[in-house]
Amino acid sequence: MTSAVLDEALKKAALAWISVADGPALALWVMPLDGTLVVVSGPGEQHAPGLAEAARATVRLRGDTGGLIVVTEAAVARLTPGSEEWAEVAPQLAAKRLNASGTAEEVVQRWASTGCTVVRLTPVDEQPPVERPDLPADSGAAEPRETPARVETPRPFRLHRVKRR
Repeated sequence: MTSAVLDEALKKAALAWISVADGPALALWVMPLDGTLVVVSGPGEQHAPGLAEAARATVRLRGDTGGLIVVTEAAVARLTPGSEEWAEVAPQLAAKRLNASGTAEEVVQRWASTGCTVVRLTPVDEQPPVERPDLPADSGAAEPRETPARVETPRPFRLHRVKRR
């Protein structure tokens, strides 16, 4: 049995902070579906390391103001291409995918052929969600991770002295 806050947050979710085991929480695009969240990741899609292989994940959802309102544990179920559940969920997910090249059917075929994973995150009943006033007091912000995209830019070269006015 889930709480009313969690139910409402799941219905309105478009972005969730998802972490697997002790890994960092990643902001991932999600699609709400019948009290669960559906996430696609893989080549050409968002990067979610370890999510497809995990059994559990921690999901943090935000409210209308953008602040954290609920933290819950979720069971991870991977949808396999060709299954009945894949045929039901993947086209809905592809139709909601913004800026996708091609039709929803083409996107679903691309996901199946390139090895993208579609997972369903279902809140677990054994562990109640964390809501106010029990939410963490800290911001949850972490230091930026190292990335090759962050490079120091050199100062511009000036041949002559620049006069200030």
